[in-house]
Amino acid sequence: MISSIPRLSRAELPVTTVELARWLIGKTLVHGSADGLTSGRIVETEAYVEGDASSHAFRGPTQRNRSMFLRHGHAYVYFIYGSWYALNISAEAVGVGAGVLFRALEPLEGVALMQERRRTSSLVDLCRGPGRLATAMAIDRQLDGLDMCGDGPLWLGGPVSVVGPIGESVRIGISKEAHRVLRFFERGSPFVSGPKRLLSQVTDEGNKQPV
Repeated sequence: MISSIPRLSRAELPVTTVELARWLIGKTLVHGSADGLTSGRIVETEAYVEGDASSHAFRGPTQRNRSMFLRHGHAYVYFIYGSWYALNISAEAVGVGAGVLFRALEPLEGVALMQERRRTSSLVDLCRGPGRLATAMAIDRQLDGLDMCGDGPLWLGGPVSVVGPIGESVRIGISKEAHRVLRFFERGSPFVSGPKRLLSQVTDEGNKQPV
C-alpha cells in the first residue's frame, strides 16, 4: 500500500493561512487506511484566518478545536450537522488558531474504494464537497491532530500535473464574515463544489479583492 506521490515537508508549506490555502491547490492528499490507499488532487480550499468570526477557533482553544492551534501542517477533523466529517489543516504557528478547509479533490488512486465508501459510481461527485471528500477518503476524528507532514497515514503530496488558473471567491455555507474572498479553486475543474453563481464573483491574481 504505497503511493508514488512524494511527501511534502513542513518547510515547503507557507506559514500564513491565505497563502497556504492558495498554495494547496494542485497538491495531493493521500490516506493509507486499513482497507486501502486513496488519494486526490486538491482543487478547492477555504481559508479560516486568525480572528475570523466564522472560524471554530474564534473564541479560543477548546477540546474540539485544539488541533487548529497546533504548528502548521496538522489535521483538524470535526463532525458537523450530525452526519459527516470535514478535514482542515492547521495553518500558522503554535498557539495561533487558523486553518484551511479541504473542500474538493480530483480522485487519483483508489477510485473503486472511494466509490464503494460513497456508494456511487460518479467520479465527479466522489470528493466534491468537504463531507463527500472525508467519506471517500475515510477521514474521521481518529485522524484529528495527526501531523500531515510526518510519516503517518494521512499526508500531503506534491503535484502530479500542471495547475490551472486559480480562482477566488467568497466562502460557502457560512453566515459570519461571508463577504471575505477566502475560497480558492482550480478554474474549469469539474470536481470543484459550490453553486454556479459564485463563478460571477470570481477574482484572480490580477483583480484581487480585500480579505
